[in-house]
Amino acid sequence: MRHEGLTGGSWTFLTSHARVLLALARNPEVRLREVAETCVLTERTVQAIVADLEQEGYLTRVRNGRRNHYRISPGAQFRHPAEAGRDIEGLLALFADDPPATRTPRRS
Repeated sequence: MRHEGLTGGSWTFLTSHARVLLALARNPEVRLREVAETCVLTERTVQAIVADLEQEGYLTRVRNGRRNHYRISPGAQFRHPAEAGRDIEGLLALFADDPPATRTPRRS
């Protein structure tokens, strides 16, 4: 399956779980429908990923009126043995701000 905007094949460096986590870190009040659109996933897939992340302690979901608020646990550690002992805080620091394509240029 080839996604629009991907060059050189269909694989990416970040997993769907990482992309969903970063989308929630960027905007803790975002609707999962919007996360699905941003991550090019189905809403059902995003719901399953959020459940995985919540179950493993990477985030907590708090009901705020009719919306959810997502709290990321930056001290949670990566699961793969190759990244053992490292927490996700570095990943969040690197990617959690707005992607470069949506940033407004800085004026000097």
